[in-house]
Amino acid sequence: MIRVALADDQELVRTGFAALLAAEDDIEVAGQAADGLEAVGLATRAKPDVILMDIRMPGLDAAQAVPGLGDLTPREREVVALIAAGLSNEEIAGRLYVSQSTAKTHATRAMTKLAARDRAQLVVFAYQAGLARPGWAG
Repeated sequence: MIRVALADDQELVRTGFAALLAAEDDIEVAGQAADGLEAVGLATRAKPDVILMDIRMPGLDAAQAVPGLGDLTPREREVVALIAAGLSNEEIAGRLYVSQSTAKTHATRAMTKLAARDRAQLVVFAYQAGLARPGWAG
């Protein structure tokens, strides 16, 4: 079974592709996303074999989203989750027993890999990727 994720900002296009793919016996639609940031989260959660993604979408376009998919190290994922919980670099450093500079480096690398403009976009990614959830305090 081939698991396919769909990412397109036009709902009609996503629905059409989903219908075509669902008609195949050996293909399963693993999920759908309306923008690049959502696609990154979907890929992290659903672990599809293939992502069919529109090249131009709001948020992150395909050129920005693809490098970030799966490129985060476990430590970068941990830092992104702690950022989503509202921790500062100093607090993250204390929690992970690393220097503040190291915590900042992990955050910066995650932002670069995900093409995030700021920490707010990292927070959105963390929630969409399932790295954080409401009420979680890190």
